[in-house]
Amino acid sequence: MNTAELLGQVPLFKLLDETERADLERVLERRTFTGAEKVFSIGEPGDSLYIVGTGSVELSIKDNTGSKIVLALCNAGEIFGELSLFDGGARTASAVCLEETELFVLDRDDLLAFLRRHPDAALDLLTTMGQRMRSTDEILRRRAARNINLEIELSSTTIEKIADAIAGFSGSIPFLVMNVLWFAGWIGWNSIPGVYHFDPYPFGFLTMVVSLEAIFLSIFVLVSQNRQTAKDRLRADAEYEVNLKAELEISHMHEKVDFLTEELLARIPRRERVVKAS
Repeated sequence: MNTAELLGQVPLFKLLDETERADLERVLERRTFTGAEKVFSIGEPGDSLYIVGTGSVELSIKDNTGSKIVLALCNAGEIFGELSLFDGGARTASAVCLEETELFVLDRDDLLAFLRRHPDAALDLLTTMGQRMRSTDEILRRRAARNINLEIELSSTTIEKIADAIAGFSGSIPFLVMNVLWFAGWIGWNSIPGVYHFDPYPFGFLTMVVSLEAIFLSIFVLVSQNRQTAKDRLRADAEYEVNLKAELEISHMHEKVDFLTEELLARIPRRERVVKAS
């Protein structure tokens, strides 16, 4: 596969025509990496994009415990490092080649010069980036901050909603007052002399009715409790995801601070560091 065909497979450049791809091909820099060789580290300044020609590259970060989290595996025809290409910011992940890999590097200045020569290509690039942002927003909408109550409500059946309503009402004061009045009226009617007693003492029919009520109420309460347990489990998973994301962001901040400290110390002459330390 030649470079022009490779660019046709890259999502960021798939809308460019043949002339634009040929012009872009001339500014690409070809680099070869060996297996386990690092392309860049998280926190490093970035001003270029990488296109995988052959081989594969692993993008990863480390959490606060030092464990590696693999974000993506880029194979031939895929790109990485595109965020730094547009904003010139620091790298948000580390890239390591898993095997002998050939990469094509597009510098930020070369991209700007390319867009000056082909202004129409900027709209194609913006269209592709907009599609990527839409897909990313969809992922974040599903994973970032979930409304557990809404998810449970949308997935609930009619029977489960009825069980929740009955279980909620059975634990309320109005339900207690209603039962007290009902029992008092039942017992009072069957205890008044001279009145027809449909359930005389010891109120066997009332006992059966109360037992049936207790059985059905216990079933509805157990169904509602099981749903609450499932809701608590989902809420715990969501809290874990939020805490994990917060830990990762804090870890990224520490790594960036450490990287900036190393860069600063490397630029300070050795004699000046010794004087400051003393």
